[in-house]
Amino acid sequence: MLLFIGRRSVAIIIVLFLLSGMTFVLMKYAPGDPVLTILNIDEVAVTQADEEAMREKLGFNKPIYDQYFSWLKGLFKLDLGYSYSNDRMVMELLMERLPLTLQLLAGGVLIMIVIAAPLGVLASRYPNRWPDRFSQLFALLGASIPNFLLGLLLVYFLAYKFNLFPTMGTGSLKHFILPSLTLGFSMSAIYSRLLRSGLIDSMSQQYVRAARARGLSETRILMTHALRPALLPLITVLGMSMGSLVAGTVVVEIMFALPGLGSLAIDAILQRDYPVIQGYVLLIGLFIVVIQFIVDFVYGIIDPRIRYGKGEPL
Repeated sequence: MLLFIGRRSVAIIIVLFLLSGMTFVLMKYAPGDPVLTILNIDEVAVTQADEEAMREKLGFNKPIYDQYFSWLKGLFKLDLGYSYSNDRMVMELLMERLPLTLQLLAGGVLIMIVIAAPLGVLASRYPNRWPDRFSQLFALLGASIPNFLLGLLLVYFLAYKFNLFPTMGTGSLKHFILPSLTLGFSMSAIYSRLLRSGLIDSMSQQYVRAARARGLSETRILMTHALRPALLPLITVLGMSMGSLVAGTVVVEIMFALPGLGSLAIDAILQRDYPVIQGYVLLIGLFIVVIQFIVDFVYGIIDPRIRYGKGEPL
């Protein structure tokens, strides 16, 4: 286990190093000039001397590798630079916005579990009957509707038409219902079918037949013997789809005017605020690789046949 943790930690460091380098280079060669964006904020005439002075102040006149290693040196001190557009430290901005995005992600995953679990179980208990048909229709509908359209429909019917939930703000739990539904609905549709397929496969195994022969109830067989192996592919897919969930938070935060990391990143892109963009990409990359690490760890707990030893690949 220690070997597994050590190798995964090294892999995380390598991935983040490569990700930070690629992001840094892409930002430097992206269209637009952050210097002109900064100088034009006050809408005054900008001279060539002003541009050169600002480039020197920001270090943009140095070779790109010098800029990168200076940024990397600051990273080891948890210093991601200074935000031009917000006039604040990038790390301070990210830590201020992070809790809301994590709440939104947690809400989306919770909605996904609450919807997918009963649908998947019912569909597996009654295959090719009306619960299974309903689950299939729900999955098709959920996979077909994009997040922004679903969000608009939820806002129109549940907020404006019936006045059940607020559309903006973060003051209470009710403010997160619609954003969480928007984020988790499509995932719940997919996961309900994955759970259904996994349970049907598990229920056809020899150990389930043996449990039936011992006189165990179907509910006990399902919860004790069939559910655990059926969860394995779901956990794998959840880890792989975490990037899509994070991308979905950007759309949801913009739609519901939530001050999270996604809306911060969009503002930074529009303002050519490269330090914020680099910090956002690095933080999201760290979040995703840590989730993958946790998924691998939980996978080994759920399936005792998996052992992380010398033969375990990175």
